[in-house]
Amino acid sequence: MMRSTAAVFLAMVVVATPLLASSQPMPAPPAPPTNNSRLEKAYVALQALKRAITEDPKNLTHNWCGPDVCSYYGVYCATALDDPCARTVASVDLNHGDLAGTLPEELGLLTNLAVFHLNSNRFCGTLPDSLRSLHLLHEIDVSNNQLSGSFPSQLLCLPNVQYVDIRFNNFCGEVPAAVFEKKIDALFINNNHFEFTLSESFSKSTASVIVLANLPRLGGCLPSSIGDMAGTLNELILLNSGISSCIPPEIGKLDKLTVLDLSFNNITGTLPDSIGNMKALEQLNIAHNRLSGEIPESICALPHLKNFTYSNNFFCGEPHRCLEVPHIDDRQNCIAGRPDQRPGEQCIEFLHQPPVHCDAHGCFAPPSPPPPVYAPPPPVY
Repeated sequence: MMRSTAAVFLAMVVVATPLLASSQPMPAPPAPPTNNSRLEKAYVALQALKRAITEDPKNLTHNWCGPDVCSYYGVYCATALDDPCARTVASVDLNHGDLAGTLPEELGLLTNLAVFHLNSNRFCGTLPDSLRSLHLLHEIDVSNNQLSGSFPSQLLCLPNVQYVDIRFNNFCGEVPAAVFEKKIDALFINNNHFEFTLSESFSKSTASVIVLANLPRLGGCLPSSIGDMAGTLNELILLNSGISSCIPPEIGKLDKLTVLDLSFNNITGTLPDSIGNMKALEQLNIAHNRLSGEIPESICALPHLKNFTYSNNFFCGEPHRCLEVPHIDDRQNCIAGRPDQRPGEQCIEFLHQPPVHCDAHGCFAPPSPPPPVYAPPPPVY
């Protein structure tokens, strides 16, 4: 009930917001009633934010004066869900403002907020712990700032949040496994300094979009349970994430996936033929890994595949069907007769390396010890 209620509230915000872009002149908004405690709290919160802003080169907050918060630039009001006679602040959108400063704890007073967008600014410090009070929050986007500290675990307390974007900041440390168990629709945590291992909890996510790119300290393996995400997952981007793994054949169960990027990792072994079952796949990037063998023809026959990049691996063959994909990149492999391939000695050296085996979890398995050599007992004299 809470999630559907928040969605209705968000829809009201989305409908109200485009009115600002209309060419028709808008009438002056009525002054807020003096007995509206929601707007009074919003006034306290927004004035605290204004005081915490140290640089405002575009003068976005120039009209943040007086109690009529619904007229503030970037602030949008809507009818409160629990009181049709009351208005409340439903959205704050200061994207691309180049604002500098910190985020005050008073933001937790915006308890009816559904949308909080502050991307492409220069806010620093941590996200205020009081954000856990924003139980109607549906979207939070604080990407491309200078925020720091550990993963903002207060986001896990928000029952209705569906869109979480904290990429391009300076967050660090562990990412709690609970973030993948939370029912959200989109998760962007790339380009931070997190250190954690991809575990089985990853495959419990119900998100449609997951971006964990450029997290070289992530590490871990692609779990075989990745196929459990088939019901919801549309885009998975794990480029440059320190993954050392094979690609489990269960990945072929992701029949709704349109984008898969596993490039710039330490993925080895062969490319599973089961990827040919991913009928919705449009973009596949596995470049800059240690994959080998032949490209399965079933992958190049995918009906919607537009871009297939498998350069800088050690593939030794590709079916002619692959050359019919609109955009392919097969450079720097070991494919005879194709231009711009690796030197022969590199390919030979690679082929003479011991084969890599992965365990049931997709991780590299240590080589089996050689069988013991029977030695006869020494003679007795």
